[in-house]
Amino acid sequence: MSISKRPSKLSLPQVNPGVSTVLEYLLLKFPAINDATWRERMATGKVHRDDGTWITPASPFKPQLRVFYYREVASEPSIPFAEHTVYQDEHILVAYKPHFLPVTPGGRYVNECLQQRLRKSTGIETLQPVHRLDRVTAGLVLCSLNPETRALYHQLFKSRQIHKTYQAIAEVDGNKSWVGQQWGVKNRIEQNEQRFRMRVTEGDANSHSVIRCVQQTDTQALFELHPVSGRRHQLRLHMQALGWPILNDRYYPVLQPLSPDDVTRPLQLLSKGFEFTDPVTNEPKCIEYDGDLTLN
Repeated sequence: MSISKRPSKLSLPQVNPGVSTVLEYLLLKFPAINDATWRERMATGKVHRDDGTWITPASPFKPQLRVFYYREVASEPSIPFAEHTVYQDEHILVAYKPHFLPVTPGGRYVNECLQQRLRKSTGIETLQPVHRLDRVTAGLVLCSLNPETRALYHQLFKSRQIHKTYQAIAEVDGNKSWVGQQWGVKNRIEQNEQRFRMRVTEGDANSHSVIRCVQQTDTQALFELHPVSGRRHQLRLHMQALGWPILNDRYYPVLQPLSPDDVTRPLQLLSKGFEFTDPVTNEPKCIEYDGDLTLN
């Protein structure tokens, strides 16, 4: 059993969804966790208020009540790849995240995530990522160290004031050279019927990427990708739209059957670098990972 050393927290909604107790709300909010599990957690103090007092099965639902709980999984996978710090100052830390490692706790992962590993290795309990990166994608993640300036770095991503560079590899027809060519992809991306996938639909574009081919062999090509917007799975869908799905993508264009991670075949997508004006110092920053994806 893996148990988080730090609590997760949620605030009960302002509008009651039709429940009487906190327990009933938790069962509604987290349908994959059964009644017996929540009762066991409550009986051992693993569900509590912000003042530390325990929440019991009889605790009434109260709008905006803050609930703290400790995530636990019966068997947590071990990710056999290491992260490392690329840049650090008093406000931020930028780390390289390997393939298959989630950024934050979720699903089967409690302690095997970038946030928890970095908190343990640096001793900085306030460390918190300020943007997302898919578990199967490798590359740079920007983390805030100082809660007092955290909102400024969140705003960089929210307002698209940070220029991000990615690399991707796809299979191509070697009879034609694509090196040096560039494409602007704009379309509308919405959630698929399966919540974990996205799809391109009709309508006004809400996503935009600029993609350029930088290297090619007889069977593969290396692309440099610049997302202008930040939709979920945007780059994966935009490469597919060009006719070049990213190598080893298990979601697109066809969803592959659920199976354990194949660490020998990672998704060939890398978060390569960030360029931005630091909102605290007002100085320009260019932070890059010194590795590259390589063609076969």
